[in-house]
Amino acid sequence: MAVDPKTTCYDGTCAQSFQFYLQHSGEHKAILQSLHNILPGEFKRIGVDQSSLDVLGVGSGGGEVDVEILTLLQSTFPAVPITTDIVEGSTQLTDNFKALVAKTPNLQKIPFAWHLMSSENYETQVKAKGDMKKFDFIQMIQMLYYVDNLADTITFYQSLLKNNGRLMIIVEAANSGWDILWKTYKKELAVDAITDYRSSAEVLACLKSLGLKYEEHATPNTFDITECFNPSSQTGKSLLNFMTAKNNFDESLTPEIRAGILDLLRNKCSTEKDGRVIFNSNLTCILVHA
Repeated sequence: MAVDPKTTCYDGTCAQSFQFYLQHSGEHKAILQSLHNILPGEFKRIGVDQSSLDVLGVGSGGGEVDVEILTLLQSTFPAVPITTDIVEGSTQLTDNFKALVAKTPNLQKIPFAWHLMSSENYETQVKAKGDMKKFDFIQMIQMLYYVDNLADTITFYQSLLKNNGRLMIIVEAANSGWDILWKTYKKELAVDAITDYRSSAEVLACLKSLGLKYEEHATPNTFDITECFNPSSQTGKSLLNFMTAKNNFDESLTPEIRAGILDLLRNKCSTEKDGRVIFNSNLTCILVHA
């Protein structure tokens, strides 16, 4: 099976950088906290009178959030069979996901179909087959930055929902530190896997233009980036590499750009507390109706 090389940005050193970021930022913890508040009620409504429940994860990475979502769905409907399809372009992260499933006892009864490809390639494949499997719940967590056409992607995946289904999109919030950083330095940063940075502002505008019904939920998060301002800190370098999507922040950008980014991070993207620089990493969870 051919894999689009663009989608494997989270293999090799990039996958390691991503895992480092997740450990440092607490992002998954913030997402899970939000989902535990939002999803139980949604699942009860989605699953009413269903003889089976079908879930699709798009850009699911190492599966840490998907596993929690499936566990939550299972606990809501313990007697209802669940199937799961996963679309993910990274071989390394898919292997991590499979390993996580293998050591999660409650997931052993759930059949997984693994699609090692980009979301666009999955769309092409499904349309070519003409056999559109429909889903009760589709999640797209932190992946809409990597698609070529936002409106086409949302339209296609929303069309895969069953009548009562929901498409859950999680992206960085409008006016978060990420949004400010990537829009201010779009020319320098949006040049590789991400060529068109989108926060919740762009996603919500797209949903409105498509006439789709949705609900929006704030998912607050912050993390400490003080080490980014210590030139000898390896943690700081690793964070800057991930936050700017560069293999080497110091070598990839001019001294002027680096200084400008550090100034922006400190003064526009963060707040200072007890001498620490705390980055605004707020997210937005959007539930799109069928």
